[in-house]
Parts: sequence; structure tokens; C-alpha cells
Amino acid sequence: MPELSTTELELVYDHLAQAIDRVGPEQVPLYLTKLALLSAQALGSLQIFVELSDKAMQDV
Repeated sequence: MPELSTTELELVYDHLAQAIDRVGPEQVPLYLTKLALLSAQALGSLQIFVELSDKAMQDV
């Protein structure tokens, strides 16, 4: 799986933060769910998505 540079990850973070601000607090769960589903589809791998999901839950 290709990796993003630190600069690209910072841009992803900024875009995500701005999108969360734009959709508003009530719509954040729906937005994040839609983003996760679209990302899973783009990844094309259930196994990778599950691994990433599990990793994201660590220390939450």
C-alpha cells in the first residue's frame, strides 16, 4: 500500500478538520461513516480496512 508523506498527511488532516467544521456537529457521525465507506471502497480490501479500523481504535 502506498504511503503519504508527512506533508500530505498534514494536508489530509487539515482537509478533514475543515470538512468536520463545515458539516457541523450533528452531521459528523454521518459524514465520518460515509467517508469510511468510501475509503473502504477505494482501498478495495476488507482486510486492510479492518486492520486500519482496529489500529484507529487504539488509545481512543
